[in-house]
Amino acid sequence: MKILVINGPNLNLLGKREPHIYGTTTLEAIEAQLQEEARLRGVALEFFQSNHEGALIDRLQAAREGVDAVIINPGALTHYSLALRDALLCLQCPVVEVHLTNVYRREEFRQHMVTTGAVTGVIGGFGPLSYRLALLAAIELVRGGGTNCSRA
Repeated sequence: MKILVINGPNLNLLGKREPHIYGTTTLEAIEAQLQEEARLRGVALEFFQSNHEGALIDRLQAAREGVDAVIINPGALTHYSLALRDALLCLQCPVVEVHLTNVYRREEFRQHMVTTGAVTGVIGGFGPLSYRLALLAAIELVRGGGTNCSRA
């Protein structure tokens, strides 16, 4: 099983950017934790981060083959990127969207998310643990534990 983990704009600055909101754990530390969790479960992970919407879309399009599931944290693009939403809709595999914070406890503009309607499920509000929960969900979905989940 291969799962692609995609991170969008500014997530490369985790641990440094607004630690009072996003915490002090770096993206590298999150990736290392996920890698260990995946190894224990016999799952291969591939990581991709970009601050550029087009690069994220290109990587999602390439993921149409050779990837069993996708975990994505689109960052701020979740609130307005219809192009990213369309790329997510092109995928035939389970897609789990992840957010470090509970967006519904934040500014009103963050509560509108255009990408969430194009994914299998959303996990957020648990800091770095959100990624681990997303990984476990993706594995279950691929192995058949979430057969009632669908994307429109």
